[in-house]
Amino acid sequence: MRTNSDVVIIGGGLAGLAGALHLSQSGLTVTLIEKSSYPRHKVCGEYVSNEILPYLNWLDIDILKLHPTEISKFEFSSHKGKIASANLPLGGFGISRYQLDNFLYQKALEKGCLVIKEIVTDVSFDNDLFTISTANQVLSAKIVLGAFGKRSNIDQVLSRDFFVKKSPWLAVKAHYYGNFPNDVVALHNFKGGYCGVSKVENDIVNICYLADYATFKKYKNIEDYQRNVLHQNQHLKAVFENGTLLFDKPLTISQISFDKKLPVENHILMIGDTAGLIHPLCGNGMAMAIHSAKIASELILDYYSGKIKSREELEKSYTQQWKKHFGKRLLMGRILAKILRNKTVTNTLVTIAVALPGLLPLIIKQTHGKPITVN
Repeated sequence: MRTNSDVVIIGGGLAGLAGALHLSQSGLTVTLIEKSSYPRHKVCGEYVSNEILPYLNWLDIDILKLHPTEISKFEFSSHKGKIASANLPLGGFGISRYQLDNFLYQKALEKGCLVIKEIVTDVSFDNDLFTISTANQVLSAKIVLGAFGKRSNIDQVLSRDFFVKKSPWLAVKAHYYGNFPNDVVALHNFKGGYCGVSKVENDIVNICYLADYATFKKYKNIEDYQRNVLHQNQHLKAVFENGTLLFDKPLTISQISFDKKLPVENHILMIGDTAGLIHPLCGNGMAMAIHSAKIASELILDYYSGKIKSREELEKSYTQQWKKHFGKRLLMGRILAKILRNKTVTNTLVTIAVALPGLLPLIIKQTHGKPITVN
């Protein structure tokens, strides 16, 4: 079977779904290929900066229908439990990927997007046209958006540089019932990593942490690791001991790479984590994913309308826009991650942040954007 579309999107996470919704409602024929069914849980911090709200409203996404928590405060602690706090410059909201992804998926269907549950096995580009293969069909399109996440078999198919390098990072996420403030997103350090804690809808606490695999592998299982390592931070210990696990077992992802990626490869416009992964400690990955879909979608529409004259111009414009909006944030994320792996520096940073209340908001601004302008 061969399906022809104006745009094929590989991957149905936040970036892929936002792009599918934007392009479909703008009149292009869009096919989205996603390997999993909706709704589904994903390893994610599940905090979204309010910078993205104008764009969600433009997409006719009424986020209040999902009953998110409103988050306005940030807490940061060293592995020894020393803590600093600040008001978030823009604020944000907590919403699970289980709810948000499914909501965007339903909206994309309403706008006429075709969604195929398949695994992409190959992508080739020849004579100004993409051919996208799955186990059951072949699709063709002039434009392909890569939204296949942090790490995928397609990265290997495309021989992307980062894929062949081993990464030391493992991510773990689970939902809990427990006593935690509605308006706070917290980042707690521990030996070998850091953990984000915040509430999502229905009074659920999301706990998501990034761990150094070298430290993690010393323990028999996740529970043993959390008890012996994360609990050394008194704030994390309190969260875990007062929480009731809602999952059968936590979700995990290994080999998470924060190496630089190219926003365009093999003529595919990469969006979201596929184009660049910001360290979770910055708490801004979800907003960046959605924003990148907006940038790519607007340029694709300009390409189809003739405002952008060539594929070369399209790819160059997207690369420039990606670097303009996200280059500095990704760099700051890498710097902060390196700093926070040093216990002495982290303790000093917390002490300074307590003495200088304006420091944390200043750092936060370096990893977040301004409210998105929608024309």
